[in-house]
Amino acid sequence: MTDVIHAAGAVIWRGDETSPEVALVHRPKYDDWSFPKGKLKSGEHVITGALREVQEETGLSVVLGRSLPPVHYLKDGRLKRVDYWAARVRAESELTAVDEVDQVVWLPLDEARRRLTYEWDAGLLRALTAAPLVTVPLILVRHGLAGSRSDWKGHDDRRPLDSDGMAQAEVVAQALTAYAPQNLVSSPSRRCTQTLKPYATAADLPIRKEKLLSEPGYDPKDTLRLVRKLTEPTAVCSHGKVLPDLLTALCDGRVGDTRLPKGGFAVLHHSDGDLISLDRYVT
Repeated sequence: MTDVIHAAGAVIWRGDETSPEVALVHRPKYDDWSFPKGKLKSGEHVITGALREVQEETGLSVVLGRSLPPVHYLKDGRLKRVDYWAARVRAESELTAVDEVDQVVWLPLDEARRRLTYEWDAGLLRALTAAPLVTVPLILVRHGLAGSRSDWKGHDDRRPLDSDGMAQAEVVAQALTAYAPQNLVSSPSRRCTQTLKPYATAADLPIRKEKLLSEPGYDPKDTLRLVRKLTEPTAVCSHGKVLPDLLTALCDGRVGDTRLPKGGFAVLHHSDGDLISLDRYVT
């Protein structure tokens, strides 16, 4: 449906996982209390939009966790979809006054539930506490567009991203910022390392190359063993002939379609080694 209004936001929490506080914003125009959210800019990735709206409306820098159920409602006769994530405070700063928001408050869950204006926001609170708040992301990235394999005259490992693929790599970098991976692991193929390069440069991180993530070096058991050892927030870049099988194994076969488009990525959220949820995105 092309007429859908797309927006994004977050349920931001701080403190102890067993008794967190969440951030609510007050909008004087509507005199309502809700979670920070806003309309996406043209061409903006939904994750980038969520981070921007949180920063603009609250002054907070956050790390995203698992996604929460999207909210749908009518706005001026058009369907509006708002995507939300659980988000943990990374750094607090003073609120910068904006036209839309005049107050930001931290409230315990019960008080926040009473303060919220809309029932769908109360539903987001229920979703927030339905699974662990603290999760560790494993992000599986398929390399971006790299032209035609048949048109490339050199060794396939040296085939680079094309201009569209480079643009996808920039979007991937912006999205990875939301999860703050500290480890970057890639197939040695140039198109894979180039896909992670913008984030690696911005975060000042090295990219570790692993042949087990390449097409010729892939081994179902050994590659799975390698990836399962990555217990800190990590982004892994590989190929369309590797990732579906790997994703199926990591999810113990619980996911049906495990294909990723070029430049797409999947975020597996773990808690104490258990898979809590899986989110998939395109660029």
